Amino acid sequence: MAIPVVAIVGRPNIGKSTIFNRVIGDRVSIVEDKPGVTRDRIYGTGEWLNRHFHLIDTGGIEVGDEPLLQMMRHQAELAIDEADVIIFMVNGREGITAADEEVANMLFRSNKPVVVAVNKVDNFEMRDLMYEFYSLGFGDLFPISGTHGLGLGDLLDRVLELAPDKEELEYDESTIKFALIGRPNVGKSSMTNSILGEERVIVSNIAGTTRDAIDTPFTRDDQEYVIIDTAGMRKRGKVYESTERFSVMRAQKAIERADVVCVVLDGEEGIIEQDKKVAGYAHEAGRAVIIVVNKWDAVEKDDKTMKKMQEEIREEFRFLDYAPIVFVLSLIHISEP
Repeated sequence: MAIPVVAIVGRPNIGKSTIFNRVIGDRVSIVEDKPGVTRDRIYGTGEWLNRHFHLIDTGGIEVGDEPLLQMMRHQAELAIDEADVIIFMVNGREGITAADEEVANMLFRSNKPVVVAVNKVDNFEMRDLMYEFYSLGFGDLFPISGTHGLGLGDLLDRVLELAPDKEELEYDESTIKFALIGRPNVGKSSMTNSILGEERVIVSNIAGTTRDAIDTPFTRDDQEYVIIDTAGMRKRGKVYESTERFSVMRAQKAIERADVVCVVLDGEEGIIEQDKKVAGYAHEAGRAVIIVVNKWDAVEKDDKTMKKMQEEIREEFRFLDYAPIVFVLSLIHISEP
């Protein structure tokens, strides 16, 4: 059964990160009494009544044209796009604001199931604070207190009731599933096409062309495989184009489904910090990992270049000391040290 995705959205400084941390049981999101602290999407995995779900915390949506507000708004839009169910959080003590109404309009357009969580209702006597939020037009309304953890059980009951039961693609147990992950434009789709021997995935040197994970079964030497090509993972905090439907969550879900994860590096550009973050997703998921140095033909080299690259990889990816390193040039396997 595929794990559903739940997004928490709302204007800044209403307690979204506090609820996120309570639900996943860890202080992943920064909690500070200052608007705009959580600027990007933050991901975690929660469990309620033996059912797992992915949870996305988002920067608050606020009215205004400042670059930071634009970025936060777009991150929330992407989270809404990824989500199966949306928790729309409001502040019971402050009542409905113009930003709440803007978020509500955005959620209506999404056509996704929405549950309204009225935060900062810290005791039973304060429940009268929640009723004005019915005017936002959503039927589900739940009083909660992030500070005290009140009401979260009822909220999660309803969220998971609305979450669809999504069936994963089923493959034979003997089928080897491997995912190609990496930052945008390192050549994952080209590698997929080379392995398959045909143009099965769109190839473009425009970063972010692959929008979602794509499963492609194939057979080689009587062994069944499934190759999972994923959207390139951009550095967090980068402002995305409005047409971009890039998703770290989709790549993480591809990692969960894979038996082996190929971390693809750009041999021409070398290692950057984001490569280590991308590889960390696979390591943390406990998957077998292969480090693939792509575009090796574009590198000016001598008889020591490959050895230097291997040493640099081992130094920068110490947490992947168990992973073999494979060099690829013109998408042909040339070395497996």
